[in-house]
Amino acid sequence: MWNEKMAARAKCREIDPDALFVQGAAQNRAKLICRGCPVRTQCLAEALDGRIEFGVWGGMTERERRALLRRRKDVTNWYELLTSAERQYERERAQDAAPVPVRQ
Repeated sequence: MWNEKMAARAKCREIDPDALFVQGAAQNRAKLICRGCPVRTQCLAEALDGRIEFGVWGGMTERERRALLRRRKDVTNWYELLTSAERQYERERAQDAAPVPVRQ
């Protein structure tokens, strides 16, 4: 479900795309680019659903994505799974941050 609106919000839009298509230890540096990206989850889902074989997407290398795909063969829609999990996490985080009423 990747679209132009998401691409416009991606942190990597401001860097040389080749920085995400590296090998070895450089992949760890490339993964740091994804930290704090507002569309990281959607980017990763796109790579998993599209079986994208090369580059760092959503903070994961191709090797990490292949391992995840092998472990979770049951998943047919990564976008749905990951965005649903992200929404649930945000709801729980908001509940934890809500002020607790004081009893008098």
